[in-house]
Amino acid sequence: MSADSSPLVDSMASSYGTLTIGMPLDPLSSSVSSVRLSGYCGSPWRVIGYHALVWLMAGVPLLLFRWKPAWGVRLRFQPCCLARAETLVIEIRDKEDSSWQLYIVQVQTEAVGEGSRELPPQTQAEDGRSWVAVGAVPEGVWKDTAPLHSGEEAVCGQQVLRYYLFRGQRYVWIEAQQAFCQVSLLDQGRTCDDIHRSRSGLGLHDRAVRKTVFGPNTISVPVRSYPQLLVDEALNPYYGFQAFSIGLWLADHYYWYALCIFLISSVSICLSLYKTRKQSQTLRDMVKLSVRVCVCRPGGEEEWVDSSELVPGDCLVLPKEGGLMPCDAVLVAGECMVNESALTGESVPVLKTALPEGPVPYCPETHRRHTLFCGTLVLQARAFIGPHVLAVVTRTGFCTAKGGLVSSILHPRPINFKFYKDSMKFVAALSVLALFGTIYSIFILHRHRAPVNEIVVRALDLVTVVVPPALPAAMTVCTLYAQSRLRRQGIFCIHPLRINLGGKLQLVCFDKVLEEGLAADAALGTQVLAVMRPPVQEPQRQGMEEPLVPVSILGRFPFSSALQRMNVVVAWPGAAQPEAYVKGSPELVAGLCSPETVPTNFAQVLQRYTATGYRVVALAGKPLPIAPSLEAAQQLTRDAVEQQLSLLGLLVMRNLLKPQTTPVIQALRGTRIRTVMVTGDNLQTAVTVAQSCGMVSPQERLVILRATPPDRGQPASLELLPVESSAAVNGAKDPDQVSSYTVEPDPRSSHLALSGSTFVVLMKHFPKLLPKVLVQGTIFARMAPEQKTELVCELQKLQYCVGMCGDGANDCGALKAADVGISLSQAEASVVSPFTSSMASIECVPMVIREGRCSLDTSFSVFKYMALYSLTQFVSVLILYTINTNLGDVQFLLIDLVITATVAVLMSRTGPAPVLGRARPPGALLSVPVLSSLLLQVALVAGVQLGGYFLTLAQPWFQPLNETVPAPDNLPNYENTVVFSLSSFQYLILAAAMSKGAPFRQPLYTNVPFLVALALLGSILVCLLLVPGLLRGPLALSNISDTCFKLLLLGLVAFNFVGAFLLESVLDHCLPDCLRWLRPKGASKKRFKQLEQELAEQPWPPLTRPGR
Repeated sequence: MSADSSPLVDSMASSYGTLTIGMPLDPLSSSVSSVRLSGYCGSPWRVIGYHALVWLMAGVPLLLFRWKPAWGVRLRFQPCCLARAETLVIEIRDKEDSSWQLYIVQVQTEAVGEGSRELPPQTQAEDGRSWVAVGAVPEGVWKDTAPLHSGEEAVCGQQVLRYYLFRGQRYVWIEAQQAFCQVSLLDQGRTCDDIHRSRSGLGLHDRAVRKTVFGPNTISVPVRSYPQLLVDEALNPYYGFQAFSIGLWLADHYYWYALCIFLISSVSICLSLYKTRKQSQTLRDMVKLSVRVCVCRPGGEEEWVDSSELVPGDCLVLPKEGGLMPCDAVLVAGECMVNESALTGESVPVLKTALPEGPVPYCPETHRRHTLFCGTLVLQARAFIGPHVLAVVTRTGFCTAKGGLVSSILHPRPINFKFYKDSMKFVAALSVLALFGTIYSIFILHRHRAPVNEIVVRALDLVTVVVPPALPAAMTVCTLYAQSRLRRQGIFCIHPLRINLGGKLQLVCFDKVLEEGLAADAALGTQVLAVMRPPVQEPQRQGMEEPLVPVSILGRFPFSSALQRMNVVVAWPGAAQPEAYVKGSPELVAGLCSPETVPTNFAQVLQRYTATGYRVVALAGKPLPIAPSLEAAQQLTRDAVEQQLSLLGLLVMRNLLKPQTTPVIQALRGTRIRTVMVTGDNLQTAVTVAQSCGMVSPQERLVILRATPPDRGQPASLELLPVESSAAVNGAKDPDQVSSYTVEPDPRSSHLALSGSTFVVLMKHFPKLLPKVLVQGTIFARMAPEQKTELVCELQKLQYCVGMCGDGANDCGALKAADVGISLSQAEASVVSPFTSSMASIECVPMVIREGRCSLDTSFSVFKYMALYSLTQFVSVLILYTINTNLGDVQFLLIDLVITATVAVLMSRTGPAPVLGRARPPGALLSVPVLSSLLLQVALVAGVQLGGYFLTLAQPWFQPLNETVPAPDNLPNYENTVVFSLSSFQYLILAAAMSKGAPFRQPLYTNVPFLVALALLGSILVCLLLVPGLLRGPLALSNISDTCFKLLLLGLVAFNFVGAFLLESVLDHCLPDCLRWLRPKGASKKRFKQLEQELAEQPWPPLTRPGR
């Protein structure tokens, strides 16, 4: 829902005003795939019933409606069509997720001045369209955007604009379409000619109307006050459960424990409030931009206004010294040098030139070289014709590119990860277990004739034991440690939850990050004019060189990814006419040249250089039949410059692989992680680089796939050629080579190489074949930025966990669409992708994967430990409840805060394994290995505690407690002392058993603080058991003088220690083989694995040489 999001419109749906729509790809959005919009209006009877329910239930429904706002809306309001809706329920589903996210927004109204529906004559285009008021929307539609609203406004003769705000974006009501439309799309469809006609600026009346429709030009980050944050935090279900627990502990006379938990929760809330507000303030200060700008007005006047007053259609006068752009605008006069690192992470300045005139629809991505984006820094502005550099405002506020990035930070894409879903299911299962424990405790306490109030308190207290309230905090610590380790290695992460996704990567796409540098060379024996750093010259030859002659640049047509070329118009000193030079893709530039200037061996020479791995750029030029002046050059069109060129030669640059590239690629492939090259280079160059770095090994088959779109009644077609053939590389076709291959099965898998044009044809004309191509595609060349994004999304549809590594310049969309996007940038952190690496090599990819695997494996371990900690305490409490006693106040404090909290925090410090292995950490928490480990460990814990309990009963010195006195009044007693001592050791044993190292983490001994904590706490517990001393009183422990019995308890602890590690070892080594024997592996549910199996049985493409 960012700068380029689609409108929330579609054909009218049900009578309840619900729209279900599909949304196209937007690289800067949160990957929203579908939206449902439901309208509700007021109902007096429902409002009365709502307030009655709240009063009767003492305000409890207000808390419930805060957690489930849709329930409150549906109770207070009645469904209605969108045309009459006062409240909207917006449901959004992520493209990877089947669950719906729900939001509540209010429909707002704003009066529009009388006569605003009538558009001024000067704003009308010849075809009846007007873009000054509402862009390219027909006048009739604009009249429908502000229908007369029934009510006082209509009586007063005013029009009312209906709209709502969602994630900063404004959506206005279109009466003709009976739906809401995003305001940025009101100007969609206008042409370059339309934009040039707005150079005179907007009148006051038009500006006022547009200000009402589009809203202020601000990107406001909400910063809530501390009281508001406190209410939101205190009403969080987690802290609500904490408050409930503290109340129960106070009722059960656990004053010290309740006080400590209260203090810890209070400190936690305060720190959370401070951090949240600080982050909001920092983001607000980063995005806040208010400057004075000069705008043109009709009649040649100029006016200085605040940037918040800008509206689409305003014409800006850019100062020569540049400055920050407060909005998205398109250049219509002059040129600018712009630093776009704030948006892309690319620090190299970009040249922006004036938008060419013509009937072509304007598109920010297509005309990126002419568009100034909000938040970027204009370093220099230079005028050619006229005194000023002019730019027409196209988007404002959250509709801008910067607004879209800020929106993606405020509303990040939800993470669809099975581990997080399973963790919630497991907590729900613990809640069910707590229910059974509650029923058992009620029965036991009733049998002991306990008072009703004590039964209620004790039964509910058992819920606080089973469900671990500290689980979310313990899970967060794992990712924080991984984030800290990545930061020390120069990798910055702005979305810590995505670190765990790095551990599940199955495929990594690489942009142009494999080469170290370029070395220039010449080809075809022709002297060419190239702009580059001159080589170091020998002293004896410097005197023989002619002095450099300055050249005047009259105009430029910047590089376009779609056209794959750029032009420049220059004038030599004293020349009668200027000359044009073109640089770009050899295939396309040669097609623009006169045939007599293109050597007959052009294709062979190009093939020879690209096959060797060189990057080749063609250079062409021609004299222009115009005067050598700026005015004449500015009248030239790109088509006029690019006709009848003369080929000057080829600029050949050698691709040098970075020394780290090949080891990284080999390491990833060795761990069964697919590596894919996605580049804008020539196909043959990409093939050579892929073979050089090991993406395609010499013994593997590589097939080039070439698709031809429909032409002159012929359907779209495919050609499959092995890489040894040059027929498909540069567009030439050799029928003899094609026919020399026969079709027969080949059991080996293939690597496919294809270009961006082939990818587009496959998506449009061969959608059923596309998945097979994606599963085997290794090289994607000549890919435009939007095609890279589409490729990542198509791979995700096959259920790959996709990583993307790029430079952040022309692959922003792919970086944000990928599950794990890594931008190579010198910036400390970038909003372009979740990860930003300061090292300019792909070494960061294995680092992120290793940290991801370590963090995910640690998350599993911590989750299992926290679950076992709760279940261990649950077993202890049930045993003690059976004899009408319980753990003491300070005992709970020691277990929860001193033992469990310490080891849970420190066990996450173990670093990642030094090398990547073939195995991946499991992603499902509710699996047989995990559940088997939990059940067997709980059985061992219960067995040891019950063994200690019955051993205590068998001792001759044992004296049973007085069961008529409830706990904690019957403390100390022998049963409590034994159960507490054994369980305290068990928390340490379980922490050590759950902290295994290989294959995803370093060995346990490398985590020195954790080992020190285990040794120190273990020593304290041994002392408590053997010589309790002064601590016996505060902990309410009985004095056991039998040393042999104490040693027997230590023997039980040793048995528990050996048994816990033995269980984990057996489960790790034997359980997988047993499961494979009992339940043979069936077909995978993942789409890409099904395709791999299908291709193994029936290979495609089946090309082999004859006689093989």
